[in-house]
Amino acid sequence: MRIISGLARGRKLKEPQGLDTRPTTGKVKESLFNIIQFELEGRRVLDLFAGTGQLGLEALSRGAEHCTFVDQRREAAALVRENIALCRFESQSRVAQEEALSFLACCRERFDVVFLDPPYQSGLLERTLEQLTRFDILREHGIIVCESGADWTLPPVPSPYEAGREYRYGQIKLTICRRSGSVRG
Repeated sequence: MRIISGLARGRKLKEPQGLDTRPTTGKVKESLFNIIQFELEGRRVLDLFAGTGQLGLEALSRGAEHCTFVDQRREAAALVRENIALCRFESQSRVAQEEALSFLACCRERFDVVFLDPPYQSGLLERTLEQLTRFDILREHGIIVCESGADWTLPPVPSPYEAGREYRYGQIKLTICRRSGSVRG
């Protein structure tokens, strides 16, 4: 696992031991960042279910202003901190060792880009997406990137959120949701 582009290009990231974390494959990660390449510069990113932190770190390497990494597992949070240090992004990062839904319920920040990559078939993607839209923590024109199994179907999202394109890579699907309109009062 390496950073593909930007300031930390080529940096090798530490990988998890065991099967509790399923990092995004290199092919899917490269495609994902080709899709959102113009959405990152100077933006605030939330990497929920961070695992190794590779998605948030790639965003920082490509010019994102700040990334908050969230993972409930102590080992994953420690691994994310190590990878942040390897890439020298400590001043642009925050790690929260917390369950994703609890984090969203207490979140007082707004973000431009959110990565959602929970364990497939756990039902967490639907529940997290529902909370994200209900708490409305995305800034105007923000995006949510959902990584799922290829058979997953995006549930209806409330206005001002809207479903965007889907991209399939074998058994993996990326679904983009966007927030339009003005920020609710």
